[in-house]
Amino acid sequence: MHEPMQLRMVFGGIFAVLLVASAVGAALRWRAPGGRVSPTIDNLNARINAWWVMVLVLAGAFWAGKPGIVTLFAFVSFMALREFVSLVYTRRGDHRALALAFFVFLPLQYVLVAMDWYGLYSILIPVYAFLFLPIFAALGNDTQRFLERSAKLSYALLICVYCVSYVPALLALRIPDGDGRLLIVWLVLVVESSDVLQYVWGKLAGRHAVAPALSPSKTWEGLIGGVASSVALGCALWWITPFTLWQAAVIALVVDSMGFLGGLVMSAIKRDRGIKDWGTMIEGHGGMLDRLDSVIFAAPIFFHVVRYWWEP
Repeated sequence: MHEPMQLRMVFGGIFAVLLVASAVGAALRWRAPGGRVSPTIDNLNARINAWWVMVLVLAGAFWAGKPGIVTLFAFVSFMALREFVSLVYTRRGDHRALALAFFVFLPLQYVLVAMDWYGLYSILIPVYAFLFLPIFAALGNDTQRFLERSAKLSYALLICVYCVSYVPALLALRIPDGDGRLLIVWLVLVVESSDVLQYVWGKLAGRHAVAPALSPSKTWEGLIGGVASSVALGCALWWITPFTLWQAAVIALVVDSMGFLGGLVMSAIKRDRGIKDWGTMIEGHGGMLDRLDSVIFAAPIFFHVVRYWWEP
C-alpha cells in the first residue's frame, strides 16, 4: 500500500474517532439532568474540541509537506520555550542569553533538521548552546543566582527545542519500506493515546496513586490500563511502520514508559513552581507543555532506536 494512501487511512480513522467522541460528548451534555452540565462533561467536551483543532493543524502541516511539518514543530517549540521561561527566575542580565536561545539556537536547530544535518543538530544544543548561553548570561554582569539561572535556561532549551525537534527529524530517516511522516503519526498517536487512556482508565478504576506528591491523578490502574491499551494500538498500526508486530509492541511500551516518566518530571517542575498547568493556550489541556510533555521524552529515544536499528 502506498504511503499517501496509508496517511489518508490513518487520518480518516482519527477523524472517525473524533466524530464518535464528539457525539458522545454532545449526548452526555444533552442528557444532563435538569439541564445542568457537570464540570467533568464540560472539560471532556473542551478536550475533544481542542483535539479537533490540534488534529486539523497537524493534518494541514502534513499536507504542506516537510516545510509545513518542520515549521509547525518550530512554532510548538517556540511556544513551549516561552511557557517554560515565563515560569522560571530570570533577571535583566539574562536578556542576551534569552535572545540567543529564542532567536538563534531555536531557529538554527530547525534549519539543521530541515537540512537533514544530523551531525550538527544532534550536538548543537547539548554542546554549543550549553557553552554559549552561560557566556552570554555572564556578559550581563549579574552574578545573583547565576548558576540557577543558567542551568534553568539550558534545560528549558533542551526540553522545549532539542527534544521536540526529534519529531520532524524522523522525516530524514532513510528506511526501506518506511516513511518518516508515518513514523511521526505512529509516535504521536501511541504516546498521546497513552496519555488519554491513562486518564480514562484512572477515572474508571484508579485507586492507588503512583506518585501522589507529583501528580495525584496518576494511578497504577490508569498507568497499566492506559499503557496496555496504547501498546495494543501501536500493534494495530504496525502496518504503517517498518516494525514487525512484536517490535511495534516493544517500541510502543518503551515510548509509552518514557512518556509517562517525562510527565512525572514535568509535573515535578510544575509543583516546584506552584502551578497546576503550564499555561492556558489549549482549552481543556492547559499549555503547550501540558500537551507535549510525554512526546518530549519519548521522541529522542524513538528516533535513535529507529535510526540505529532500522536505517541501513
